[in-house]
Amino acid sequence: MKVYFLGTGTSQGIPVIGSNHPVCKSTDFKDKRLRVSVWISWENYSFIIDCGPDFRQQMLSSNCHKVNGILFTHEHSDHTAGIDDIRPFNFKQGEIPIYAHQRVIHNLRKRFDYVFETVNKYPGSPSVKTIEVINDQPFAIGNKTAVPINVMHGNLQVFGYRIDDFAYLTDVKTIEKTEIAKLKNLKVLVVNALREERHDTHFNLKEALDFITLVQPEKAYLTHISHIMGYHEEVQKNLPEHVFLAYDNLEIKI
Repeated sequence: MKVYFLGTGTSQGIPVIGSNHPVCKSTDFKDKRLRVSVWISWENYSFIIDCGPDFRQQMLSSNCHKVNGILFTHEHSDHTAGIDDIRPFNFKQGEIPIYAHQRVIHNLRKRFDYVFETVNKYPGSPSVKTIEVINDQPFAIGNKTAVPINVMHGNLQVFGYRIDDFAYLTDVKTIEKTEIAKLKNLKVLVVNALREERHDTHFNLKEALDFITLVQPEKAYLTHISHIMGYHEEVQKNLPEHVFLAYDNLEIKI
């Protein structure tokens, strides 16, 4: 299974518009981060987790030509605002399955009502097939099984996903022991680490590292990173040897 990091930044991306922060002015490509998303592929299957406002650019950069479905973690715009740009896939494949909590599906229906229209639908608008994700109910994606992981983003419920020995968790602040138990024996864990300072709704770096120590994956990659975290190369030097700061267009195989 291939995991391609389409974006590893926080909600504003890096560089932040109008910012004079040194990281925003960095010339290192690893310090330039689009909104957070991953592309997972194996055999002839291709799935995306989250579809943010940089989706078009990410699809072009990654050379992704097919999407069998999109798994949404939650409804925030940095994870959903690119849904209109699935149209080229629609033209080739027809409607695209989207997997999400019922609340998220309802939110998308309100914000992107034309996508879900069934009467007098505008020609060329995106088309999706909705599949509700329910906690403790694994579901099929291609010939694999996705296990939803229920976490909290402050007071907002968010889904992470485990597929085989890979798990992807973003926008996590707290997680119950029953959900942590679903993360045993991972080869790769991807988890958010916003910055070093505490944050009300996201893991900071220490919380993410403590969580990795608790879960004990073979390798871990940090994502959803703010410019305030610091320069990629400097942060990486201080991480444990099995923990890596993910960056845009990084590709790993599991």
